[in-house]
Amino acid sequence: MIDIAQMIELDRLAREDGKKYRKRRFIFSKIANAQGKHYIGIVGPRGAGKTILLKQIALENKRSFYISLDTVRDDLFEIVKKIHQELKIDLFLLDEVHFHPSFEAGIKKIYDFLDVKVIFTSSVSLALFSSSYDLSRRITLEKLYPFSFHEYLFFKHDIKARVLTLKQVIKKEWDPDAIRHAQYFNDYLQGGVLPFSLDEPVLFETLKNIVTAVVRKDIPMVGRLSLPEVEVVEKLLVFVGKSGIDGINYSSLSKNLGITKYKAEQYVSLLERAFIFHRVFPKGTNVLKEPKILMALPYRLLYSEYEQALGGLCEDFFVEMLRSLGIDFYYLKSTRGAKTPDYLILMDGRDVIIEVGGKGKGRQQFKGIKARKKIIFSHSLETQGIKRPLFFLGMIDRVQ
Repeated sequence: MIDIAQMIELDRLAREDGKKYRKRRFIFSKIANAQGKHYIGIVGPRGAGKTILLKQIALENKRSFYISLDTVRDDLFEIVKKIHQELKIDLFLLDEVHFHPSFEAGIKKIYDFLDVKVIFTSSVSLALFSSSYDLSRRITLEKLYPFSFHEYLFFKHDIKARVLTLKQVIKKEWDPDAIRHAQYFNDYLQGGVLPFSLDEPVLFETLKNIVTAVVRKDIPMVGRLSLPEVEVVEKLLVFVGKSGIDGINYSSLSKNLGITKYKAEQYVSLLERAFIFHRVFPKGTNVLKEPKILMALPYRLLYSEYEQALGGLCEDFFVEMLRSLGIDFYYLKSTRGAKTPDYLILMDGRDVIIEVGGKGKGRQQFKGIKARKKIIFSHSLETQGIKRPLFFLGMIDRVQ
C-alpha cells in the first residue's frame, strides 16, 4: 500500500533541507533547464552533492516531487502514476535509484506510459549499464564529479575565478592574477575536493564510511560479490592506496593479492564504476593493453600521509580533471622499461605529451619523444619554458 501522506511529508522535508544550500554546483542550470522528452540520470560518487542538487531543483519547481529510493520497495511505476494523478506532479526527482529492486523496468514503463519528466541519481554507474532494458534512447547521463579547483574556490572562499581552457593553459594565455589561487591548492588536494568537506569536521571518518558503504553495500549489490570477494576488494584498495603510481595494473594486483587477472579486472572495473578508481589505457605499439590504475581524489589519503602521497595525488588530480572534462588522453608505456613521459593528450587532432611531477622534472623526461608539443604540469608556480602549474587544470570549465 503506497503511503502518499508520508511521501508528501518526506518531500516537504527535502525541500526544507534544500533551503540550507545557497550556492549551486556549476552544472545545476544545465540539468534544471534541460529540454526534451528524455530523462536525465545524474551519476557520481557518494558525497558529490547529487542529493542536494535534486533538492535544489525541487525548490525551483512547484510541480516537482522528491523521492529517496533507498527505503522504497513499492512498484515505482504505480508510485509515480498515483502522485502524478492525485497531485498533478509532472517532474519526479528520484534519489539513489540503484537501491530500488526494479528501477530499470519502472523507469521504462514510466517513460512509455506517463506524461512526466524524471531526473534521477545513482552512486553506482554500473547499475545503469548492466540492465537488460533498453534505456539508452530514454536517458541522458550527466556525471557529477566532486569539486573542480574552480568550484572549490567559489564554494570555500567565495572566489569567482576566471575560467580557463586547456589551450590557454598550454599556450600560457592566462590572466597573471590567476597564479595567486595556488595558495589554496594543498587544502583542496587534502580533502577540499569533496563538497561535504565544507561543513564536515571529521572529513576522513566520513570518507572511510563512504568507502565502507561502497565496498560492502553498493558493489556487492550491483556486482553480486560474495563476502570473501568483498574482503579481497578491501585488500585491493589498501594495496593500491599504499603503493606508488607506477606499475599498478591487473598483473601486479594479481601477483600481490593472489587472484587471477580476470578477477583483478572485474574488481577494478567495479571500483571505477563506483567512482573510487580511474583506469587510463596505454597508447603505443608492442605493449600489453593493461590500464594504469589511479584513485579518485582524495581516497589515497586514507592509506598514506599527505607528503608521502603527494606525487600520487597530483597524478590522481590530473586524471580526474581530464576525465571530468571529457578530454581524450592515454598513458605512455615503454616496451622494455625505458623512461617515457606520463600521458598523451589529443588536442586539435595532434599529440601533446604530458609529464606530471614535481619541481625537478625537466626536458630530459622527453628524450627521444617526437611530438608537436611537450608540457610538464608540476605542483609549483613554475611557468618558464614547457612548465605549467598543475592547479590550472582545475580551473577549466567542465560545463559545456
